[in-house]
Amino acid sequence: MMLNIRDFYQRVNPSQTLDVSKAADRTLYIDFSSVRGGEIIADLRDTITFYASDDPTCVLFTGHIGCGKSTELLRLKQELESDGFHVVYFDSNEDLDMADVDIGDVLLAIARRVGESIDSLKLEQPRTFRDLLQKATRLMNTEVELSAELGVAIPMVGEVGFNLDDGLSLATGIGKITAKAKNDSLLRDRLNQFLGPQKTRLLEAINRELLEPAIAQLKQKGQQGLVVIVDSLEKLINSPKPYGRPQQEYLYIDQSECLRGLRCHTIYTMPLALKFSSEYGHLTQRYPDDPRVLPMVPVQREDGSAFEAGMVLLRQMVLARAFPELPEGDRLAHLNLVFDEPESLDRLCQASGGHVRDLLRLLSAWIMKSRRQLPLNRATLEQVIRERCNEMSLQISDEEWDLLRQVSDRKRVSGDEGYKTLIHSRLVFEYRDQGISWFDVNPILLGVKDLSP
Repeated sequence: MMLNIRDFYQRVNPSQTLDVSKAADRTLYIDFSSVRGGEIIADLRDTITFYASDDPTCVLFTGHIGCGKSTELLRLKQELESDGFHVVYFDSNEDLDMADVDIGDVLLAIARRVGESIDSLKLEQPRTFRDLLQKATRLMNTEVELSAELGVAIPMVGEVGFNLDDGLSLATGIGKITAKAKNDSLLRDRLNQFLGPQKTRLLEAINRELLEPAIAQLKQKGQQGLVVIVDSLEKLINSPKPYGRPQQEYLYIDQSECLRGLRCHTIYTMPLALKFSSEYGHLTQRYPDDPRVLPMVPVQREDGSAFEAGMVLLRQMVLARAFPELPEGDRLAHLNLVFDEPESLDRLCQASGGHVRDLLRLLSAWIMKSRRQLPLNRATLEQVIRERCNEMSLQISDEEWDLLRQVSDRKRVSGDEGYKTLIHSRLVFEYRDQGISWFDVNPILLGVKDLSP
């Protein structure tokens, strides 16, 4: 049996999000729920399909960036669609400027994506919603004209360039407004200054003129309801708003009434750092359930002993990308075609700390450094690990080394600002054992002298 190294390299692309609705991606997917501390996706599905199928729900979903949240949410989408729900999933990073997000931006993005998804439904003209958008359009056009008169340099010339009375669909009109606003901070500020005081009216218009009639028609067609999944919102940069409030706390706490006020099932990804904020208690009081956390895949237990169940699944994740056509039980027999020895694969899995994207990044770099030669050898992997360790170490301050030593010793973190930075930078990982969290230093850093007491 031969292994094509270029095909293998392309399948370990760390930026690839698996979509289990696609046959090719299903062969690469590994279900880690048995070692992640609970059936998180199954619980979300049951809440929507059984326990509260007719009542709007709102869930915050979080975890380390790159741990597999998008893959799991796409799996949830497929399962909900199999259960008869209409699911609108979108990557908010495509709609929003993550350095500057206001609640109006989020509501408009959701309205646009829902509108596009249900375009085949014949809804009545959303008069209040269109009136709000028409006023926003006129305001943005006026801003462009004033800027031109004052000689202010702006990235576009003339009017915003459309009118909702020109026969454009609502979704198309929203898309044009938000695209212009995303690329021009001046227009974005003016748009949000207008929409901010109007947020209650905007939310009510979305509910009454878009979501509720859409759900009614979907149910007439035999579907169970509508679910909106807003992915990538956890990438929100925590820059301060003009009045000093951190952007993440502003959106998820101060604007929680709007986020959970949509009359359909909604799931938003949330920055993991908010779990370690002094404001976390205020956040949990504003939502019906605590945020759901997707932890790392454990490669060892809290006491340092081996955790073989996690290692078994991580090995399969790697070998599935080498031999996607083979049944799971047959892949280990061909391990020698990929690695010089089984211990090299184990070293890769342990060094990743169970972080899915980091494992793929290490493996991708290992393949590249091997100069098209298989099997991959341990010496090259150790070089990749040393280089990655060096890059990570350069960003760590003396104070952060002190905190890392404490995490290594105690396996715990607190709500201090420093710990939020460590978690955001993936220097510390969260694991779960029977529902109880514990933390450890990213294994890439193990052995660095700065971690010594």
